[in-house]
Order: sequence, then C-alpha cells, then structure tokens
Amino acid sequence: MLKRFELHNHTTESDASITCAELVDLMVRDRVDAFALTDHNTISGHRIVKKILEEKKPPVQCVYGMEYTTYYGHILCLNLRRYVPWDSIDRNCPEKLFRACREAGALAGIAHPFSYGAPFARGCRFEMTVTDFSQVDFIEVFNNSEPLHEVNERGLNGWQALVLRGEKLAATSGMDLHGARDMSMNFATYVEGEPNGDPALELERAIRSQQTWLSKGLALRWSLDADGGARFWLEDVRKPGFVPSDSYLLSLTDANGERTFDITAGERALSAAELGDAPVIIPKLYGESPQIEDLVCLAPVIRR
Repeated sequence: MLKRFELHNHTTESDASITCAELVDLMVRDRVDAFALTDHNTISGHRIVKKILEEKKPPVQCVYGMEYTTYYGHILCLNLRRYVPWDSIDRNCPEKLFRACREAGALAGIAHPFSYGAPFARGCRFEMTVTDFSQVDFIEVFNNSEPLHEVNERGLNGWQALVLRGEKLAATSGMDLHGARDMSMNFATYVEGEPNGDPALELERAIRSQQTWLSKGLALRWSLDADGGARFWLEDVRKPGFVPSDSYLLSLTDANGERTFDITAGERALSAAELGDAPVIIPKLYGESPQIEDLVCLAPVIRR
C-alpha cells in the first residue's frame, strides 16, 4: 500500500504558531499516515511528540527530523535520531554536513532550493555549492507554501535536470507548515508501506531507492514488460479534497524531451517503441494539459 507522508512541518518549538499537540491533531484530521517534525535548528519537540503519541495513541505516526536553517540555504534532515551539530557548515562544501547527518543514520536533503531568499527571506534560497550529489539523499521539489512558478516549477526542472544527467536523487514534497491550513489539492509524498509498518524504515527505503510519489490524489504506477514496453495505471490514494477527472495525460520525459499519451480507464500500455530506449525516464501524470498547474503526480523514475 501507499502511505501518505507530510515531510516538512514546524511548531512553536521554533517559529510556528501551532503547538506539537495541535500539529498531531491536524495530521489526524487530514488522515495523514505519518508526518515529519522538522523545526528550525532544534529537536526539542521530539520528546513532546513522542509523549503525545505514546499516551494518546492517535492514528498517525511521526518521523523525527530538523531543518538546518542557515544564511545560505535550508537542509532538511529526516530520521534524525540525535542532534547533529552544524558548525561544519560550509557554503562551498555543504557535503560536510550532509555526510555528518548520514553518518548519524539520517536522511539529508535540500529544502525549497529556489525559494526567494534575500531581501525577502534571507537564507531560504539554497546558495551552497554542491559538487558531489551522491552525498544528497533528496530534493524537496514541491514546497506547497511557495509560489508555483517562481519556486516549485524551478525546483521540479532543477531536480529533473540532475536526474537526467545520472544523479540518483529522490523527490519529496512538503507543506512547510507554520500554522494550521488546508492541505487539500497540495502535493504529499507517498511511499510503499504496511498498515503497522515502521515509518522511519519505510521512508528510508523509499528515499534510498528513489521510490517516492508526489501526488495531489492519484498515484501513477508503472511496471516494465519483458518485451521492453511498460504498463501504467492509476491508484486513488484517497487524499482529502481531491476531485478526480475523467481524463488524464501520461507524460514521459527523457534526455530527448517530453512526450504525452492519453491514459483512459485508469491505465495505458506502451510498446517498446512508444516507451523508447532512454536509460532514464521521468513519468508524470497531468490533467487536461502538460502544464505544472495541471500536474497531479510525479512518479518514481524509470531506470534501465
């Protein structure tokens, strides 16, 4: 089954207006399977949320993390079991901090890489120079609090360019919650999991293998055929507020550009010739047009 993860959230332990208890309640109301606690530069909320979950046993799980907030960009850290100091931060070599987080067993990624930054929000834009992307686990492609074109479309295109050149980077999304808000028709991150599975292990497995779905309500699934073709189908992930349509477009992007196909009755089979022989293909699901306004799902990358 696919489980919904909300991977970027803040509380009054840093700069948000909602408490840890209110964040848990919000996630329960929106039927989230697991959420990440990622306050700015502090893990003080970890023990609070753990106590809430142990005592009240709400139908939601938590993965614990932190958002490293620097003058040169934000680094999102997930599955953080202990505080990792960031005095090693280096604008010209952020791999030092990524490496330290990973050595502690955590997942480390770039948050909202094309955020506005100075003078509007100093430090929010990622301005560090990464030379070794093998040290980076994921990129937050969609930050639902940021503008669609100016920030998120650039995030999608930037991640896509890195993947097409051969980098193995998972894609994630997040609400970047600093207060209670409607989460419908926003992207959430979906990963394979079990009803009573360990969300930290499920998230780690998905990020390490780049098997994440960023979706507003439908997951685009695929499987490769022995003859070189592929089958694509749609799965309703039951996200509150999503209104299904009668028709969708299947998009495949590789080094040669983007191609679209109608996907009717919830599935579509492509021959080997239609799929092409590119080693890396990025599948996406759109509504009426292949424009970011109509994007419904970014699926896991096809690698051959």
